[in-house]
Amino acid sequence: MTTTLPQLPFDRPGVLDIAPLYAQLRSRAPVTAVRTATGDPAWLVTGHAECRALFADPRLGRSHPDPAHAARLSGAALLGGPMGDPETEQEQHATMRTLLAPAFSARRMNRLRAHVDELVTAALDRLAAHGSPADLHELVSLPIPILVICELLGVPYADRDRFRAWSEGAGRLDDPQASQRALYALVEYVKGLVERKRAEPGEDVLTDLAAAGPEHDWRSAGLAAAVLFAGHETTVTRIDVGTVLLLHDPARWTDLAADPDRVPATVEEILRVAAPGGSGLPRYAHTDVEIAGVTLRAGDCVVLAPAAANRDPRAFTAPETFDPDRADGRAHLTFGYGPRFCIGASLARVELQAVFTALPARFPALRLDVPAEDLRLRADLLTGGLDALPVAWDRAAAVRRRGGPRGRRDRPDADR
Repeated sequence: MTTTLPQLPFDRPGVLDIAPLYAQLRSRAPVTAVRTATGDPAWLVTGHAECRALFADPRLGRSHPDPAHAARLSGAALLGGPMGDPETEQEQHATMRTLLAPAFSARRMNRLRAHVDELVTAALDRLAAHGSPADLHELVSLPIPILVICELLGVPYADRDRFRAWSEGAGRLDDPQASQRALYALVEYVKGLVERKRAEPGEDVLTDLAAAGPEHDWRSAGLAAAVLFAGHETTVTRIDVGTVLLLHDPARWTDLAADPDRVPATVEEILRVAAPGGSGLPRYAHTDVEIAGVTLRAGDCVVLAPAAANRDPRAFTAPETFDPDRADGRAHLTFGYGPRFCIGASLARVELQAVFTALPARFPALRLDVPAEDLRLRADLLTGGLDALPVAWDRAAAVRRRGGPRGRRDRPDADR
């Protein structure tokens, strides 16, 4: 008798929910057999403890000894299948972190806060000048992370439409060939920037990578292209979905407008609950691994699902509830865990905290201009996300910015 395995991606009710099947599978076993979107067999990890353990387990990696025959998670060139060489993966990962660590250190990010605040303020000025209603995605969520990552890496902001198209193309789930072409174009573009930085250095990541020498330019370009992709795509989507989470319960929005000290905990809860897209992160067992009563055989595809692990009732009280006041919020696995912890976590927190400090203070009466249930996440992209986020506000309730970059709530912005 043949058992039909659940196949990713699972159906989800809406923007604010993940697929109910995750919880159903976790209640039976935190590690369970599934099929990926490409029809390949894999192990899905939905339990928090199990997901955390496997993030940190050196016996799993991104590479596979026989990549041509490895199971794939999707058709995307990024995170769709195996990457790298099992013999050198750990060494290359360590080298990557060494190269990038200074640029993404917590100290560097803290120094960056004031400038991010200025960028957020400028975006909110444009939002106010546009007037209600407006597309928050286009005017706020999208430009801020792109500006920040461009400045950090040393990528010309004027090229944003070009690399944005390549970045989105590389994350396509429905056309493997187009995804590969877009990724190659993005890497080739970044390689040209690395070569230029060798002749015209600046204070940025590409200049640091150029110092490694011309023989490393393709590797450096691939690394920088991945950072360019991850450094803006994931933050864009969480600004969007975080805003929807907060506006879904107007009291949460009012709380932030009145008390910015609540922002850091609120951002952590957004990071825990928001799941803009994706079926998980692929890993491959490099040797047999025993976990949760299951044997992962060497070569098996293992799909780590942080969105499901972040709602594990064994790890979080009332995990389906969006609660910025929870005591266990920072235990989420959105940035991974252990040696694979996302090197850009501090940058993401700086940007999200800046946005969710300034936006509620400047627009305390902001509201969705369409019902939340009418919003649809993109199913054709690795990072998911929204194409648009229509919002509205009463002009008399908006606040004119004065003074510092975070803005003071001085008087109604009634003349905009």
